Amino acid sequence: MASKLFNVGRDCRVVLVYNGSRIDLPTVTGFQSQQQTTQLTSKPLNDEPVFYDVPNGWRGTFTVQRDGSSLDDLMIAIEAGFWNAGTMLLGTIYQYVTEVDGTQSTYEYVGASLRQPEAGNFQSENIVSQRLEFTARRKNKIS
Repeated sequence: MASKLFNVGRDCRVVLVYNGSRIDLPTVTGFQSQQQTTQLTSKPLNDEPVFYDVPNGWRGTFTVQRDGSSLDDLMIAIEAGFWNAGTMLLGTIYQYVTEVDGTQSTYEYVGASLRQPEAGNFQSENIVSQRLEFTARRKNKIS
C-alpha cells in the first residue's frame, strides 16, 4: 500500500550540470516544466480535421532562494563564454522525484539553455529570490 496519496513539492529535487560540472544551486523553492509542441493541422476536403502535436522541446522555471553566489557565477560564466569566445554552453538538468510508493524517478532535461529574468530583489528583512528559466531539447526518463 502506498505510504501517501499524492506528491507534494518536497518530493522533488533538481540538480544542474553545466559545462561538465555540477552546479550547487541555492535553496530551490520551486520547479516547473512543460512540454513544447508545434501544432499541425490537416484539413481534408472529405473528412474531419486531424490534429498533430510534434514534440518541440521543454521549457521550465526554477525559483531559488539566494544563499550564495553560485547561480550568479554560473550566469556570468555563460555570458563571458559567449562574449569572449563565442561559445554557447548548454547544460543538463536532473529532476529526482520520490514517488508515492517510495520509489524514485529520475528525469533529465538535455541541451538546456538558461536565462535569468530575476537576479534578485534585495530589500531589508526579506528573503532574496531568484528565478531561472530554461529551454531544453528533450526530457528523458533515466529511472
